[in-house]
Amino acid sequence: MEWVGDARLTAGPEATWYLEMAFTPGAHLGTVYDDPTTPIVVTGIEELTTIRVPSGRLVVDAPWHDDQAWEYRRGLPARPPRELALRIPPGVYRVEIAWTAGPYEFMGEHVDGVQCAATRLCISDAPVVGWEMGLGVEDDIARLQPGKQPRFFSDANVGCFADAGAWTTLSAPFRMFMDGVPGPRDTEQLADGCERVCDESQQADLVTFWAESGGVVWLGRTKTGDVATIVVTSGMPGAKA
Repeated sequence: MEWVGDARLTAGPEATWYLEMAFTPGAHLGTVYDDPTTPIVVTGIEELTTIRVPSGRLVVDAPWHDDQAWEYRRGLPARPPRELALRIPPGVYRVEIAWTAGPYEFMGEHVDGVQCAATRLCISDAPVVGWEMGLGVEDDIARLQPGKQPRFFSDANVGCFADAGAWTTLSAPFRMFMDGVPGPRDTEQLADGCERVCDESQQADLVTFWAESGGVVWLGRTKTGDVATIVVTSGMPGAKA
């Protein structure tokens, strides 16, 4: 039997088009703001790193939240991260970023307009036949309003993939304060300002990525219903996906 998605979660035509085109080098995703003659083009797909998820439980959230700083400074428990209801096979997975360019001029200067179109976790190389929004463990599909997209929020425009079983250790560097202000982080620096934290005791990782205002999580399903990829797109209101 082939997979049939829940209509309340299934991507509409515009979101489906974006999710398919965002990782297609050379695809046009739109035009530059106020310049309909200049396209925004997918310039390439970058393999950022790999991530270990031994528990099969995946967090897709911001690694810290500004409104929890009071708790962080005092070492108090903070609210739990947005863990996906979906379970994936324990393993090591590629993290890839789709980049676009839409050059423009600002105050007489040329700007290349490079942006992150989407970030994905590659579970398998099987073809994707459909997309649906990824619910968190605390999301109630019965309460999902038409047109509403469940998402995570990020004041700093940073999101992450992380093993949920090691979340406390993996997120700790982002929640350290010294004299009341965020302290320097002991993290591995990746390309494009991204970071990685490793918990060798559990063989688990956290990897950050660009997430404008947070993000919407999409599950790319195969014809059998298995998840082949998990994609995060912009959390900005009005985004195509």
